[in-house]
Amino acid sequence: MPTINDQSPGRFRPRLATVVRVSPFLLIALSAVADAETPAGQRYDRFVAAAPALAAATWGSFGTLTIGLIAVATEVVLALLRDREVGAAAASVIAATVTVTLAASYTAGMRVRRERDLALVRSVARTAQQVVLRPLPDRLGDVGLTLYYNAAAEQAQIGGDLYEAVRTPFGVRIILGDVQGKGLPAVEMAAALLGSFREAAYDARDLPALASRLEIGLQRYAERATSLDASERFATAVLLEIPDDRPEAYLLNCGHPPPVLLRPDGGLRPVEPEVPLPPLNLSALVASEYHPQTLPFGPGDRVLLYTDGVSETRDRRGEFYPLTERLARWSGDSDVALLEGLRRDLRRYAGGPADDDVAALLASRLAPPAERSAGPSGPSGPSAG
Repeated sequence: MPTINDQSPGRFRPRLATVVRVSPFLLIALSAVADAETPAGQRYDRFVAAAPALAAATWGSFGTLTIGLIAVATEVVLALLRDREVGAAAASVIAATVTVTLAASYTAGMRVRRERDLALVRSVARTAQQVVLRPLPDRLGDVGLTLYYNAAAEQAQIGGDLYEAVRTPFGVRIILGDVQGKGLPAVEMAAALLGSFREAAYDARDLPALASRLEIGLQRYAERATSLDASERFATAVLLEIPDDRPEAYLLNCGHPPPVLLRPDGGLRPVEPEVPLPPLNLSALVASEYHPQTLPFGPGDRVLLYTDGVSETRDRRGEFYPLTERLARWSGDSDVALLEGLRRDLRRYAGGPADDDVAALLASRLAPPAERSAGPSGPSGPSAG
């Protein structure tokens, strides 16, 4: 599935890393030139002692030691050119350079080991993401899927927002939700909810039955969870079912922001729930029955599911992001272009990265294969369902 996020590195970072890596050599060269071209009373050779300290930021222990030796050799050469001997002043610079080199070499070794540990942790995080939030195909049957997902925590791979889409005997079933809270407890609950959905989506007879199965799954999770507040946590979620044989879709909204239906003619509207429902894991507190909605959903129709990280993004004046108004700008764009436009606009509106997890999933009804191959001037195929 095409996935859009904010974690891609900037184009300038490789160049910056190269500049930082060669900076110790530049410092040694500039110090040598400045010392050789200025009067004897003005000493610039002392700056070579800083070269190994700079090297520790990007070089390993051996590289830092090598740069330190180059700095010492440069000081010796400068002393011989200036005084024809290595005097007390030059000896003090050499002693300082050796001291800095040894300390920097040790620091560089520690940094390299920690970077290896961090790389291992990130590898585990990526593996966990593929298990909890596994990649989705770009299409399931006649349903296209495009995702914008970004965890608010810096360098995070997983947040409290969740998504999944599976092809079942009832059609394509999708969940997009948001677990209350942040950190590992939210991720744990998100994993439990996704596990329940992946098991129940294939045999629950309809969306109310599926929501009931998810409720039971979260209640069982709360009973065995180690966190004390697990039973008090809840998750908002939207369940969407797109059958194969009918040009419609079924929607069940459990306390979640309303999805937006986009029509091929450029029209769009939020799909407000006909009967407000509480979030999942609150059925014991709020007695309610699940009432799904039926939406027209033929070829070219699209529906945008999103979390409150989108709708509750604020600008500097504290005003919420006007999602429906902004979506109209990209309603005629492709799925990927629409979500890319949304991603960029959210960053501009907030004045920087979002401070909450963000997830937006665009599901589109594609034309049946026969209709796509016939083209606009060919015979019309049967209505997609």
